[in-house]
Amino acid sequence: MAFIVKKKISGKEYYYLNETKRVNGKVVSKCLAYLGKDKKEAEVKAKNILNERKHLSKMENISDENKPFGKVSKTNGIPKPEDKVNLIKKEISVEELNSFCKRKGFVYQSGEIYGGFAGFWDFGHLGVEFKNNIKNSWWKYFAGREDVVGIDGSIITHPTVWKASGHVDSFSDVFVVCKKCKKPGKVDRSELRKKKCENCGGEYDNENAKDFKLMFETNVGTDSKSYLRPETAQLIFADFKAVQDNARMKLPFGIAQIGKAFRNEIAPRDFLFRSREFEQMEMQFFVDPSKIDDCFDYGKIKSIKIDILDFSGNENILSIDEMLSKGIFKNRWHAYWLWYSYEWFKGLGIRKENLRLREHRKDELAHYANAAVDIEYNFPSGWREIFGSHDRGQFDLGEHEKFSKKDMKVYDEETKKKILPAVIESSFGVERAFMAFVFDSYSGREGNVVLNLNPKLSPVKAAVFPIVKGEEYEKISKEIFENLNEEWNVVYDKAGSIGRRYARNDEIGTPMCITIDEQTLKDKTITIRDRDTTKQVRVKISELNEVSRKVIYGENLLNLGKIIQTRKK
Repeated sequence: MAFIVKKKISGKEYYYLNETKRVNGKVVSKCLAYLGKDKKEAEVKAKNILNERKHLSKMENISDENKPFGKVSKTNGIPKPEDKVNLIKKEISVEELNSFCKRKGFVYQSGEIYGGFAGFWDFGHLGVEFKNNIKNSWWKYFAGREDVVGIDGSIITHPTVWKASGHVDSFSDVFVVCKKCKKPGKVDRSELRKKKCENCGGEYDNENAKDFKLMFETNVGTDSKSYLRPETAQLIFADFKAVQDNARMKLPFGIAQIGKAFRNEIAPRDFLFRSREFEQMEMQFFVDPSKIDDCFDYGKIKSIKIDILDFSGNENILSIDEMLSKGIFKNRWHAYWLWYSYEWFKGLGIRKENLRLREHRKDELAHYANAAVDIEYNFPSGWREIFGSHDRGQFDLGEHEKFSKKDMKVYDEETKKKILPAVIESSFGVERAFMAFVFDSYSGREGNVVLNLNPKLSPVKAAVFPIVKGEEYEKISKEIFENLNEEWNVVYDKAGSIGRRYARNDEIGTPMCITIDEQTLKDKTITIRDRDTTKQVRVKISELNEVSRKVIYGENLLNLGKIIQTRKK
């Protein structure tokens, strides 16, 4: 019997779908899914989950060859959703995600043994691997292009950089305090008398609102003052001419960077979503303003349709070309890089239905932007930004040219003229992407958590299990582990039942579990278990590296198993 349960956590209401079963004469209750904060929405989600369970139950009684989705197909290295017949997507709250990440070794609050320090987080043994995989994938996708090069700018730089960028004069939030619960908050000037307290819903004391500077100041040496950088973009602009000259780049071209940024947030919240120390992955693309529409790949993408919320609050599915004609994008290069970034999220497994675009209203545009469009993810708390793209025009290079008195123009051999490029910005938050990937892959099977991450992102690529006791088995297992571990992060686990070992690795997203058994000694073969389907493929030890590499970089294990069997025949 399934039913909805309401729980209060830190004064807030959350809804869950629970189920009771009789086990060994006792009634046992377990949680099936998190349903959100709204009662009506929870009822709809519960209905959908129960209908899906009924459908899956029916499918279990149908032979594989007669199942309408029995054929396994390749999608970025992950079986399609219809192949994962025993996986159910689970909804969890941000608080529950925080707890899960702490429990499994992904993320801890910094300085937790001293009570923690709000807005700062430490990444554990799994978190650092996962985070590095996100960054490596992004770097290869953007900086691996022929027309993009990379830099690594310093966290503290000359303070005039931040004067030229406008941060010194205008980078602030409006600080307010709730009249009811006395907790601090921030609002936009335009929302001073509209916005309610996010903690209790009370009114803010708008009469005593004040500007709050967001940059961290720091002393440099004995008599200088500078700032921890609030964004990574400005170092790209400041180094633009040097990079262009030394890398011998011609317009149009991009400069990419991954690095830390710091903002003294008034009220950091929602786990990793809004913190005081975070990482950005950014690419600034420099274009001749007179050729801003000369995007060579535009014809390939103009008919692609994407869900978008426009500045007036209307949600539609529009083609890239329709967005351009409506003025959502001012030029083709902006549209192209937005699409290119959107495809990165999709290519790593984010469900299309959990992504949408949002056009910025004119009153929320940054001072440097001609147009801005975000990519949002549908978090439990609603649609939130995980990527921002801006048409920055010539603002940044023009300001640095003015403040530095240095020429930021580049010489164009074709026109024989010096050009001050326009800029298209693509900006990702590493931690926000981290959260989106975990939320989107958080699933369940038989009461256990399964993190069905794209194998490229999985913190552990494979787990090696000897399932028969004995020195010979452990020797082979260790050799396999050491061989695989030279290329990937792999674990060796011989503790507990095989079921427990599988469950431990499913929970952290390990795509392959490799078992060494009695047959291994006879014919030098091992078994690879697929995380998402739990099906197994037997391969020779000599083929293991090749198979593992193909699974991690895009191929389906079950399809590879069929190919291997065909080879043997």
